[in-house]
Amino acid sequence: MIHSQMATESSKLRIFSGNSNPKLAALIAKHLKTSIAEASITRFSDGEVNLEIKDNVRGCDVFVVQATSTPANENYMELFIMLDALKRASAARITAVIPYYGYARQDRKAAPRAPISAKCMADLITAAGADRVLAIDLHASQIQGFFDIPVDHLFGMPVLISYLKESLKGNTVIVSPDAGGVERARAFAKRLDATIAIIDKRRNAPNEAKALHLIGDVAGKNAIILDDLIDTAGTLTQAVDTLLSHGAKQVSACATHPVLSGPAVTRIQDSQLLEVVVTDTIPLNAQAQNCKKIKQLTVAPLLAEAIRRIHENDSVSSLFI
Repeated sequence: MIHSQMATESSKLRIFSGNSNPKLAALIAKHLKTSIAEASITRFSDGEVNLEIKDNVRGCDVFVVQATSTPANENYMELFIMLDALKRASAARITAVIPYYGYARQDRKAAPRAPISAKCMADLITAAGADRVLAIDLHASQIQGFFDIPVDHLFGMPVLISYLKESLKGNTVIVSPDAGGVERARAFAKRLDATIAIIDKRRNAPNEAKALHLIGDVAGKNAIILDDLIDTAGTLTQAVDTLLSHGAKQVSACATHPVLSGPAVTRIQDSQLLEVVVTDTIPLNAQAQNCKKIKQLTVAPLLAEAIRRIHENDSVSSLFI
């Protein structure tokens, strides 16, 4: 009897949440018919993270939900410390669930003597105690190779496509805002039976871009600009002007990660965009919540199903599509 109770305890699922996106973590737990495990994350007076895991995790399968969005450094530090605490508390397996992977855009040496910060973060996550990583829409798929532990890389595509299929009307074209997003645009277009177009973009400095040329036909069509994230929305709003000048009937946008830093929301509000559809990998700031053009969908069911499959050692590959 005692042995049976111990076996049951060791197989228990534990969901922990950092402070970055507790609402998403709660929705994930709800879909899994469980609750968020108890932990206290506060700050000492000098700003250091003060963490206390209050639930027993010995021998448990633990999932830590923590997006590493703004403030990225604070959220990463919370994640590192929580992973270390769980490792020292003898959790059987620790999975870092990172809906948005901060520093992902620094995935190569863009200039001499530049760091590859995305690789640095991967090393720190592993060193802190993660046994595997679950992420959504990494900026570059090859970031999976930066880790020496298993990575389950999901896509926000099923969530976005489900919404688009209900709302799309008329002739549609999926637009990639740069050459790097062509594969993503092609995958969306195939599932929506739409055509694709590409905007040739040249970047002069970080967070600055200029749209130059349009490849493809958008005249008289409903254009949907597709990207993995929206940061300052400079690229996005320039793309809108380019598409409308080439005869697009109307322009909407879709992105998994609503980074929305700096003037992003103001630019979206002042633009001719019909709608911007994003997910809740990152919580919307107050200004974005009040913007009627921004619609947020939840990825909680997708993440919950992935967590369930990982916990039960089932295949996760069908969720990658």
